[in-house]
Amino acid sequence: MTQRDLDILGHIIQYCEKTQSYLERCGNDQSLFMQDSMCQDACCMCIAQIGELSGLLSDELKDAHPELPWRAIKDTRNFYVHNYGSVNMEYVWNTLTEDLPVLKQTCCEILDNA
Repeated sequence: MTQRDLDILGHIIQYCEKTQSYLERCGNDQSLFMQDSMCQDACCMCIAQIGELSGLLSDELKDAHPELPWRAIKDTRNFYVHNYGSVNMEYVWNTLTEDLPVLKQTCCEILDNA
């Protein structure tokens, strides 16, 4: 694992933490999130950044951690960027509340074991 990988993982963790703080503004309430377009936009941008960063990770790191769906993470970024008007906010909510906590935890574990 390269220093670049370590730095990228750190940035991914930061974006995961940003989404957590944005959701806290909405009281971690899905109905409030669905009404707050600013929070939605901020969270979608973070998810897009995470996808972009994941594409910069070395194949060595991704191969060593197949428990994370690296391709799906990057594909989500591409979908958000190129189809923003048709992004389903229910899907975004699930990504924020189910997928990103796992991603953050796994990235933290990778860094802890580096």
